[in-house]
Amino acid sequence: MIRSLFQNIKPFVRRFLQSVYINSLKTAAREQGLNALVSKLELLVPDVTYQYSTVKIDTHYLKTKVRNLHAFQISLVNEVINEFENPVIVDIGDSAGTHLQYLTGLYSNIKCLSVNLDKEAVERIKAKGLNAIHARAEDLDRYNINVDIFLSFQVLEHMMNPCLFLHKLSEKTNTKYFIVTVPYVRKSRVGLHHIRKSTNETVKAENTHIFELSPEDWKLIVRHAGWEIVSEKIYLQYPKKSIYMTTKFLWTKFDFEGFYGLILKRDNSWSLKYSDW
Repeated sequence: MIRSLFQNIKPFVRRFLQSVYINSLKTAAREQGLNALVSKLELLVPDVTYQYSTVKIDTHYLKTKVRNLHAFQISLVNEVINEFENPVIVDIGDSAGTHLQYLTGLYSNIKCLSVNLDKEAVERIKAKGLNAIHARAEDLDRYNINVDIFLSFQVLEHMMNPCLFLHKLSEKTNTKYFIVTVPYVRKSRVGLHHIRKSTNETVKAENTHIFELSPEDWKLIVRHAGWEIVSEKIYLQYPKKSIYMTTKFLWTKFDFEGFYGLILKRDNSWSLKYSDW
């Protein structure tokens, strides 16, 4: 969304705003203790240009934004991965295999699998020498995969029925942890921005948000669907102790303040109380 804003203004204003956003992101990463991990991940995967199927990460601003988010996501994995001797990790909705490249670079003893609905994404991941399958995330329980850690980064907000998806993985897999990140919003809303703006374009699951929920509502959803919250974190794209804290309004209006992360364990205490799954 910020990318579109930049494209519709004069070049000198665009350069200035991009500089402000980059400094906001860099200051935020330093303040939240992510700088060292950002640098480490960049060494492991120098090029993230084709991270997504629908947009190229081809500017300094976009690369900084994506690198910071990746560092936040990998920091969540780092909290639990050392509990396993030879962990099996499945990345659901993986667009490029980048997170699995990070993890295989950081840890030598893991087995990985990527899952995506987009055939082009699956081929892109396989071309990197990683294992990938073409499947709907909602059907993953049918594959009878033994998993230690599921990853799902920026996926739940794209789903028609996140409750049922979460419940299937809780009831029909043996995973110990499920690590999730979603956009951080303070007030829940329906996305479907192409309809709101009447853009009259054909959209894909990858670039369409359906439910953009607050942390309070996501916590209700995951507990209802059969999960216990082990820990939660919010990564902000602006700092709290710098002049760049003034960018909070712009992030909120034109993008997202940040991202919300959850580390989950299976727990059917609440899902059993719902009789109509």
